[in-house]
Amino acid sequence: MTPRSGTWLSFGEAFDLPLAVDLRTAARALGLCPATAYKLIHQGGFPCLVLRLGWQYRIPTASLLRALGIEERPVYPADLRAGADFVEQRNCATEFETEDYA
Repeated sequence: MTPRSGTWLSFGEAFDLPLAVDLRTAARALGLCPATAYKLIHQGGFPCLVLRLGWQYRIPTASLLRALGIEERPVYPADLRAGADFVEQRNCATEFETEDYA
């Protein structure tokens, strides 16, 4: 696969996608130029499920996220709490360090 120039989808953008995306968005997420994406579809080598609706291609977001290695995993409140505590501790340590040098 040939990487494309331009911007890739950020991690946050990937989770804001609708149920299915157009081919250009999927190509951007995979770091491909649209021409390479079309070529891979015609060769049967596109890494996601591709739905053809008339003249358009649609890629289910779940298939795209799987191809990107982002699996569907449950999020537990305890994990969120632990992450928030970690960030708070890190921020407190950073504030302490900056006060020493001020």
